[in-house]
Amino acid sequence: VAALAEMGKKVMVVGCDPKADSTRLLTGGLAQKTVLDTLREEGEDVELEDVQRGGFGNCMCTESGGPEPGVGCAGRGIITSINLLEQLGA
Repeated sequence: VAALAEMGKKVMVVGCDPKADSTRLLTGGLAQKTVLDTLREEGEDVELEDVQRGGFGNCMCTESGGPEPGVGCAGRGIITSINLLEQLGA
């Protein structure tokens, strides 16, 4: 990812780990609020800036997160995240 960003390519990383740490190295070690947590807290009125952070080499970083324990499968959370990113024009 970092090499592609350094080559000037447009890169977006969507982390799919429920721990939400897939993009941490790209964002300087900073934790990022997940798409699913943002939707749970703010409802459907979400802006792209609420769920996406700039990382190394201007790559865009998003963490999908996971459902609350015992509520659903991680795959459904990933689908929700990707659909939201498409709706927001990411």
